[in-house]
Amino acid sequence: MSNVTIDVAGVRVQALERGHLLALPALLSDVRGQIVVGHHNLHSIYLFHRDPAMRAFYETARLVHIDGMPLVWMGKVAGYPVGRQHRHTSLDWIVPFLRQCAEHRRSVFFVGSKPGVAERAVEAFRADVPDLVAHTHHGYFDDSVDSAESAELIRLINASGADVLLVGMGMPRQERWVAQNAHRINTKLIWTLGAFMDYFAGEISTPPRWMGALGLEWLGRLLAEPKRLGSRYLVEPWSVLAHFAAGMVRTERSAAAARSATDEALVAQLAQYTRTP
Repeated sequence: MSNVTIDVAGVRVQALERGHLLALPALLSDVRGQIVVGHHNLHSIYLFHRDPAMRAFYETARLVHIDGMPLVWMGKVAGYPVGRQHRHTSLDWIVPFLRQCAEHRRSVFFVGSKPGVAERAVEAFRADVPDLVAHTHHGYFDDSVDSAESAELIRLINASGADVLLVGMGMPRQERWVAQNAHRINTKLIWTLGAFMDYFAGEISTPPRWMGALGLEWLGRLLAEPKRLGSRYLVEPWSVLAHFAAGMVRTERSAAAARSATDEALVAQLAQYTRTP
């Protein structure tokens, strides 16, 4: 099980394998402190260089995994030993992860999407994981600092006794909210995942899984939502490539990436819990 941290385009990301992700539910009883997990793709890197709230989130995340083949390709160009096995999008691993949660009796709180979507997503998950203990709340609330709605949501999360919090409110909103409130939330694990509930609830068509393996999942999503995702997939990558090229010329790690809280010791601990997916 690899334990490689790479610096590309001014960000730091860990080359985690699927076994690392699936081991998290088992690890929660033995790990110290809260684990905040994030991911990087081209869109997140674009936002990272423009939004202080995104940088604040990644400074608190103990694990940051690769979500997008372009980061694997950039890592290879930069000389890192990374491959397809290090790229993980939630559509591919969320059901096995929830199965591990059920096996280890970890309850999960889902936050995000429009009212009713999280509930439908949980119904879909329970078709594969009937013993899943889940709580839900939509993502249409006032997420500003010290808002009453945000405080009430946090109260509900803590009152539920959930072990895992999965936040699907889109970038950078979900990262901003987690960075501001993680210290108020009692779950052992907090993970930002984007629009995963919309896909499983049938709100958005799911790209064929072979597209992800070939690094073409972006194309499937663009075809499904051209107005919303046009700029993300056709304009933003050029800015990220500029950061990547600049980093290759400078060769040294960026100060922003160096402030990342990625936890190599935690990755090593996860390796002791890994199992074959």
